[in-house]
Amino acid sequence: MAGGSRFKTDIKGSGKPLLSIITAVFNGGAFMEKTIQSVIAQQNYNIEYIVIDGGSKDETIDIIKKYEHAIHYWISEPDKGIYDAFNKGWNVASAESFVLYLGAGDLLKVLPDEKSFKDADVVYGNVMLGETTIFRSKVDFRLKLGNTLHHQALFIKKSLFPFSPFELKYKTYADFDLNQKLLKRQTKFYYDGKFLSYALPGGASQDFQSQESLAIVRENFGPFHAVLAFVYYTAQGIMKKLKV
Repeated sequence: MAGGSRFKTDIKGSGKPLLSIITAVFNGGAFMEKTIQSVIAQQNYNIEYIVIDGGSKDETIDIIKKYEHAIHYWISEPDKGIYDAFNKGWNVASAESFVLYLGAGDLLKVLPDEKSFKDADVVYGNVMLGETTIFRSKVDFRLKLGNTLHHQALFIKKSLFPFSPFELKYKTYADFDLNQKLLKRQTKFYYDGKFLSYALPGGASQDFQSQESLAIVRENFGPFHAVLAFVYYTAQGIMKKLKV
């Protein structure tokens, strides 16, 4: 089932960077409306909004239809998981856009300054994890060991990967895999300290899956970095236990 129309608004040609905001959702009716409203509120930006629903059986579709006037493309059909939905959204986004992902319950707070996109391939900011913690994103050697970027505050130029950038063999951390691939390419990252989003607590990646994360590190940066990552994860686990 599909609705809306293919980018019905003339959002191109304004001189502003084109931002593709993609929400992937499945039975997220309890949180979906606030996410949509947070996108609609960004009226000063050149945005195309895409919603990929996995065949929800709750009120999600009713909420999508309520805001259909502000959604440039949406579809509801079964998928193979979150990263299959992410790929579907990526593939319908405009070729010249910068792409960002929100889940149901995630919120845009403050988008980057438009000048941040001028010479960048990736623009990133920080993410509120619940109401009390701010995740400070980093692009340095630590990204070779663990995911130091969160997709809620990460715009990626679509032209870097024209089609389906997420590896479906990774069920939990395909976004980490993509971030490492961007690092390997020596992509032009730009940090905008004002850029802030909110991530709904919980989700598929809440319980750390060390084996998948290590497999990603090994594939992208080799066995030496995988060993370093194992030591890093072990140390983090010990520190977490000491804080309890």
